[in-house]
Amino acid sequence: MPAEVYFSDFRARSRNENRGMKIQRIFDAAFGEPFSGEDIVAVKVHFGERGNDSYVSPVLVRHVVERIRESGASPFLTDTNTLYYGSRHNSVDHIETAILNGFDYSVAGAPLIIADGLHGNNEVTVPVKGRHFSEVKIAGDIAAASAMVVISHFKGHGMSGFGGALKNLAMGCATIQGKIEQHECAKPVVRGECTECGECVSECPVDAMTLHDGVMIEYDRCIACMNCLDTCPRGVFDLDWERDIPEFIERMMEYALGVTSTIDRIFYLNFLMDITPDCDCVPWSDRNIVPDIGVLASEDPVAVDTASYHLVNQEEGIRGSMLEENHETGGDKFRGVWGDVDGTHQLVYAEKLGIGVRDYRLIEIP
Repeated sequence: MPAEVYFSDFRARSRNENRGMKIQRIFDAAFGEPFSGEDIVAVKVHFGERGNDSYVSPVLVRHVVERIRESGASPFLTDTNTLYYGSRHNSVDHIETAILNGFDYSVAGAPLIIADGLHGNNEVTVPVKGRHFSEVKIAGDIAAASAMVVISHFKGHGMSGFGGALKNLAMGCATIQGKIEQHECAKPVVRGECTECGECVSECPVDAMTLHDGVMIEYDRCIACMNCLDTCPRGVFDLDWERDIPEFIERMMEYALGVTSTIDRIFYLNFLMDITPDCDCVPWSDRNIVPDIGVLASEDPVAVDTASYHLVNQEEGIRGSMLEENHETGGDKFRGVWGDVDGTHQLVYAEKLGIGVRDYRLIEIP
């Protein structure tokens, strides 16, 4: 049976058609009144790296928060600390970044809790039946919530092709150790000619880089944070796209399974706006690859990501962006940016795990 996915586009010519009103209407149509006064509801968002401005705006998030509050439930905004050493690697820096990016109580309307604790080790172990894991590590305060609303910015991603609800569940709800487990199979390799500039050595947080007739990686130390790929001025580092990336995607989906197995009531909102090539973890925002589209809602994360993927591909690509090919209507926009990655492997494997279905019925909400 196809899953129901609700969709509202971003065309507006009156106050009743503004984005806030559309978010409220699509929330009501897709979810009804799913909460009660005893519920403590996690609102899973991405607060954005410092320097990034394409994450879902806290002004829009507030409309979801208000809907939750109207039921008498208690919402809190949440995310988990990052594996890489940026502005969100511990809870103090993470909360400061969230507030600087607008996720203050006065704007978003709910308190902030970093779900895996000060140093990313507040976790619960959840059993799963997957190809790669028998158990996964989920952030403790997410696992403790009565229910969760997952608000995802649907956009490109260098390792998974695109990121939406499934990636928000998988990487976004895992502790730092859980993130290490997902990345463990996809560590950088040396492909280019190293000039021994030392940038990677100084940027590696675990001292896994040494210089001796070029650069060497001590893989027993490497945590796959990808700092070396991001900082090397000559592009010496790469990934094994054919061997490692499909497994990385499968590991992510098994973590998503762990989250959906832990929380009974999860509701998904995908925002198809500011559709950039990169994850909101990067400290910049590149030009959009397609125009803004709208917002989708569903109780099925596989279906809502599948519908999002199809709607993006129906758009004509923006020339002059990072989109190098597939500009035509129907072209795979994410393969046009990240040609080595088949993002649809997320959808296929997630369906195989029983997380949801790819078949959906799109219901338009004015």
